[in-house]
Order: sequence, then structure tokens, then C-alpha cells
Amino acid sequence: MKHMTELRSIVKGTLLEHEPMAQHTSYGIGGPVTAYITPRDRFDLAEILKFANEHAIPAYFVGSGSNLLVADDGIDGIVISPTKSLKHLEINRGIVTAESGVMLGRMVKECIHQNLTGLESLIGVPGTLGGALVMNAGAFDGEISNYLKSVDIMTMKGEVHTYTPGDIDFAYRFSTFKKDEFILLARFELKKEDPAVIQEKRNKASTGRKTNQPLKFRSAGSVFKNPEEYAAGYLIDQAGLKGTRVGNAEISTHHANFFINHGGASASDITALIRLARKTVFEKFGIGLELEVKTIGFDPKDLAEDG
Repeated sequence: MKHMTELRSIVKGTLLEHEPMAQHTSYGIGGPVTAYITPRDRFDLAEILKFANEHAIPAYFVGSGSNLLVADDGIDGIVISPTKSLKHLEINRGIVTAESGVMLGRMVKECIHQNLTGLESLIGVPGTLGGALVMNAGAFDGEISNYLKSVDIMTMKGEVHTYTPGDIDFAYRFSTFKKDEFILLARFELKKEDPAVIQEKRNKASTGRKTNQPLKFRSAGSVFKNPEEYAAGYLIDQAGLKGTRVGNAEISTHHANFFINHGGASASDITALIRLARKTVFEKFGIGLELEVKTIGFDPKDLAEDG
């Protein structure tokens, strides 16, 4: 990248050149990115975004990589992550203010500790708050957008804007946050509840996750969104694909909507399973599976059912 020296002089946080994205995804998969950047603070972030914008450098915003599949060839551009710096969390009279790099689990536990209800069904959901908002993370009938009060974002020009829930459309594992806007922080409004009631909801979510998901292996959570008619895992299971392997990647025998990395799996191993699942489920049930896992660096045909 021809502007690397100049970019390096601007960044006050950390900049890692040719950094393997396998180091920054729960899958442990992904080729090198030209520069992996952790801004020191929002002022550093503003300068980085403005620089990328002025020089037309592709910029990707990534949290902890818990729901991300990056291509083996890597990423031509920069990845910016808030995980090491934008981690402030504050709770005051039921108003929760959290920066985008706060781990969702930390925020949920702190709310439970203060007897605030609403987010306990998300206990155990991995990833950062920023990533959770973008995909409208949810579990056991609760979605993170349900209690959202406002969100601050930063544009590629370094400008900060505040959105209220009416400015953003949320649906199942979907939001209309723009890809070129960096989520800085969010505010939630929660109500007090009897600790026993909160604990019961928390236990139900936690037990469900441990029972249903292959938590011992590297994965990126659910690969596909659940169609309206049936759960994606049920369809893949009924298509006879549980336990199918390509290289060191496998469609989990525990939960067919989890594709796991047994160690050394490549992105192309995972995408081969994605194509197979889409093709087989469509042929058997006439249902098209839509990806829930986020992807960077792929040609659409790499992920298509007829790939």
C-alpha cells in the first residue's frame, strides 16, 4: 500500500502490517490484512478514517471476529478494531452507556449484577457490542435492539452523529447500519427486576447454549440465519450433512448450523461446506439458506449454492 508510511505516522494506537486475520477471528482462519489497526481513542480513529477516506483505502470495521469468515487471500486494505481501546462501560439509573469495543458478555453480566433486566438472554453470546448491534444479536427471544436508546457513530470524515432506534431498521440478525460508519458507543435503557427472575432467565439461556452448541471447537457461531419455516440446523441435519468434512472443517455432529475448525482448516474448506449445505437444502426442501456469518474477501460465487 503506497500510503503505508504516512498512515503509520498518523496512527497513535497500534498498527500491524500484513497481519494474519486468523489471529483475530474465532475460526482461527483468514489471510493477511495490509494493516490491522487498533486506534488509541476516538480522536485517533477520526484521523485514521479521514486518511483512509482521502486516499480511497478500503476500510473494514471488525470487533472480536466471533462471527467472521475471512478469505485465505486476506484483505487488501485496513481493518480497524475497537476491542483494545473503546472499552468504557457505565451504568447510571438504568441507563447503560457502553463503547463499541466492550465485550457483550461483560456488559450483560454487569447489568445482571445491578439487577437490570432485558439483556440476560444474551449471556454467553460472544463478541463486542459493536458487532452485536450490526447483526442485531439475539438469543432465546431477546434481541439487543429491544432496549436500545441511542447510538453514536463516526463517519469516514471523522464526524460524529447520534442515531435513535427510529433511524435504524432492525430485523432478525439484521440492521441498516452503514458499512462506512464506525459505531462508537450505544446507550440502553433497562428496568430493575427481582434478582431471582433475572437469574432464572440467565440460567435458561446459559443451559440452552451449553446443551445445543459445540462450544469446545473453533467456530463462528451459526453459519446461516434460520428461515421462517424451520431452523437452519434442522434442515442441514435432515439433508444428511451432519459430520460432513472438507479438509479440517466439519459440519458439527452436535449442531448442524455450526461449522467447526478442527485445526488448520482454510476458508475454502468452510466455503465448500457452505456451498454444499445451500445446494443440498435447496434441492431437498426448496429453501434458500441466507448467511448469518459475516464474510470479507470472497467472490459471491465462492458462497453461492451452485458455486
